[in-house]
Amino acid sequence: MKERARSLRKRQTDAERLLWFKLRSRQLAGYKFRRQQTMGVYIVDFICLEAKLIIELDGGQHGTQLEYDAKRSGYLNRLGFKVLRFWNNDVLQNTDSVLEFIRLELIKSPLPPGEGQGEGAID
Repeated sequence: MKERARSLRKRQTDAERLLWFKLRSRQLAGYKFRRQQTMGVYIVDFICLEAKLIIELDGGQHGTQLEYDAKRSGYLNRLGFKVLRFWNNDVLQNTDSVLEFIRLELIKSPLPPGEGQGEGAID
């Protein structure tokens, strides 16, 4: 699984690359994200452990795998994570709206004391 995750990090889609550029280095509301993280038998696109938030980006193939995605999201929810899904197109064409939606979800789950900026601003 770790090798597959490494491979996925090297072969990012345009949407993944753009969103990672905006999420990395605590740029969004001071929260730390990881990309292509293994979670049990799954690999999630982006995860914020502090806020228990997972972000999944979906391309056209996800229109035909709704049952798989629901099963996967259910598993991640049972681990205590909230899963947000965005279409690649939305990330590429409505980046600011996607980031604002994520930011609002992040600030619903405050960071542990002393971590992050806690101001809820997009840098």
